[in-house]
Amino acid sequence: MTRRLVRWLNERTGSASFIHRSLRYAFPDHWSFLLGEVALYAFIVLVATGIYLTFFFDPSTSPTVYHGSYGPLDGVEMTRAYRSVLNISFDVKAGLLIRQTHHWAADVFVASIVLHLMRVFFTGAYRKPRDVTYVIGVVILFVSLLEGFLGYSLGDDLLSGMGLAIAYSVALSIPFIGANMGQLIWGGQFPGTPDFWPRMYIGHVLLIPLLIATLLTAHLALVASRHHTQFAGRGRSERKLIGVPSFPGQAPRSLGLFAAVAAALVLLGGLIQINPVWLWGPYHVGSATNGAQPDWYLGWLIGALRIVPSFDVVIANRTVVPNPFWGGALFPLAVMTLLLAWPWLERKFSGDYGVHNLLQRPRDNPTRTGLGAAVLSLAVLVFLAGSADRVFVFIGLDYGAQIWFYRFAVVLLPPLIFWVTRRFCRALLEADRVDAIQHAAEEEAKAEARASPAL
Repeated sequence: MTRRLVRWLNERTGSASFIHRSLRYAFPDHWSFLLGEVALYAFIVLVATGIYLTFFFDPSTSPTVYHGSYGPLDGVEMTRAYRSVLNISFDVKAGLLIRQTHHWAADVFVASIVLHLMRVFFTGAYRKPRDVTYVIGVVILFVSLLEGFLGYSLGDDLLSGMGLAIAYSVALSIPFIGANMGQLIWGGQFPGTPDFWPRMYIGHVLLIPLLIATLLTAHLALVASRHHTQFAGRGRSERKLIGVPSFPGQAPRSLGLFAAVAAALVLLGGLIQINPVWLWGPYHVGSATNGAQPDWYLGWLIGALRIVPSFDVVIANRTVVPNPFWGGALFPLAVMTLLLAWPWLERKFSGDYGVHNLLQRPRDNPTRTGLGAAVLSLAVLVFLAGSADRVFVFIGLDYGAQIWFYRFAVVLLPPLIFWVTRRFCRALLEADRVDAIQHAAEEEAKAEARASPAL
């Protein structure tokens, strides 16, 4: 029966050869290649939990009075959006579990993309012919940051409202187009018109997820068409790929990983509290709180806004470039541009225009590894600067002193990290060369011993 079914399907679709090639596709047998799959499975959990939440969320800023299970806010005036989040958290069955699982999935999704990008960068997996695949991955990362920002902004709690106020200020600071951009997005002066929330909601639940899904599909299609890279080893070369077939080798592993990722996210959602919006309260223009922080993946943007000194470009008594532009718009744009252009920059300065299917160890390219470590140290410092207010709240360390420390550190530390990392990589390469020479000498001595006549 199975043979007849396969024959019938092949006669009508001609898919037998495609299915055979797919089942024999070789996957590299290394744990680091699973980081991309973790991101994919976290996205699936995001979509599933997000669909559930759309049944109960009300994307409206119309005023209402809360009368629900959470006593401290009973009788408080708030928007319908914030009230619906409270209802999801306290009154909808499994609502809090799904909402927190959704939030944890977003964090894991971004974290796995960042780790995957680091693996790709430090091993040179972005080199020709996979530069376009790499670019799509970088675009997915930055689109995901926007998606996450819109997600936690929809709740209209005090934290999300402050984040939107900062975003509005950054948008207005963009020279020449900032005012028109703010008017287009918000529909007017912050907090915007009543139509802003439904537009943000549609962007978060439909437009951007469709964009991410499209980019993921294109990314996976290019990975399959160009095949995976692999680390150097016995029998492996630029033209020969050795790995685990998709079936029966990789498919069970991948399904097991999907189950593990989904289970871990549900456990996180059920056991570890995240974003307790009922503690922040509803947002009102003019309200603020100390120590409020966005999700971790936007900490580097907050840090950049805090590190940049007060500097406005003023021409003829008119502020042409306000201060928020440098850290809130120019810095992330520069980071994204550098990441997108890196494969071509390296190719031009190194003169390496060849096709590469073998990965490099980080030590094999000391300059690239040093630059990557320097940029990573810069990102970590800026990220830590974004938590300066939390350090002040919990430890009491002077906020101004922290900011001045980070201002000097972002200038002095990355060049030092670059120099130390490159020297360390070169030392490792020299040690490898010495070991190879010693190993060759030992093999030569053994060969001579075998060839010598017995005494």
